[in-house]
Amino acid sequence: MKKPRVTLDRVLSKAGIASRTTTREWIEQGRVKVNGRIIRNPDHWVESSKDVVHFDGRKVRDEKKIYIALNKPTGVVTSFGDNRSRQTVYEYLKGLDRWVFPVGRLDMNTSGLLILTNDTDYAETLLQPESNVPKTYYGKVTGVVSLDEYFQLAYGLNIGRGETTGPSIVREIRATDKYTWFELTITEGKNRQVRRMFEAVGHQVLKLVRIRIGGLELDQLPIGKYKVLSRNDAYSAINGTNPG
Repeated sequence: MKKPRVTLDRVLSKAGIASRTTTREWIEQGRVKVNGRIIRNPDHWVESSKDVVHFDGRKVRDEKKIYIALNKPTGVVTSFGDNRSRQTVYEYLKGLDRWVFPVGRLDMNTSGLLILTNDTDYAETLLQPESNVPKTYYGKVTGVVSLDEYFQLAYGLNIGRGETTGPSIVREIRATDKYTWFELTITEGKNRQVRRMFEAVGHQVLKLVRIRIGGLELDQLPIGKYKVLSRNDAYSAINGTNPG
């Protein structure tokens, strides 16, 4: 039976030390040893059952898994750093003693529920298309959305760049002569998908908040604040289930 092998950058990222991009840089800088020898190749194969990995002189062990729910403000980017000096979500995680990464993204002008973790297996499960994790948004658009436009949004439509959407659940919250407030649930994750869906039927999104991922609710979490989730609460984001 073949022993499981993974690349060195993957060993560090799965241990919850940093992202694969960051760990690749550290490996190339000579900060990582395998069996006492400095390895500068991030794609070096490691057998977890027998190889010993050290980072900055300390043996690499799996960090305790942590799951964070952040109410991301508008005007903030979902990344570790930004070459345009914009605020990032990490500025709202001060005091957290472990590295975490965002599970998926929210565009800069969208606020609401963002999950961050150091559990790569959990993140991969949550993001894989086969999981069909529903994501629910509350928003406001220009104009009055017609019945025909609601049908298009619900049954799928062309949003440009050769992409079409699958079915969604959409309902009107209220409407005036100038604006419509809505709630929409999708199971896909195309770039700026909700905004592009409404643009495709002639409406500009003025406000967009993600309020739910699977069974995990934004609830009363204040804007710019985060809370640490239990493992059960974190797994409720995956189709409303938990690991038992």
